Amino acid sequence: MKTVVSVIGMDAVGIISEVSAVCAECNANIVDITQSVLQDMFVMVMLTEIEELNCSFSEFSDKMKALGKDRGLDIRVMHEDIFNSMHRI
Repeated sequence: MKTVVSVIGMDAVGIISEVSAVCAECNANIVDITQSVLQDMFVMVMLTEIEELNCSFSEFSDKMKALGKDRGLDIRVMHEDIFNSMHRI
């Protein structure tokens, strides 16, 4: 199973590092990542494999949300199948 992690907010040093650290802490494997800075706005989408998570999906998602709150970012974690369903015509 995979998740889509999206991160949006003002650009700052360490965002990728901190999001990656939460992935490592929860044993979520990052399989693809794209990021861009548009003027001062940081935007990142990350695809992670979560078969080997050492915590629940809910806990993983909550840790990402807490990081986002601490850093003033909008961080969302969504199961890949739900993401695909939402974007089907």
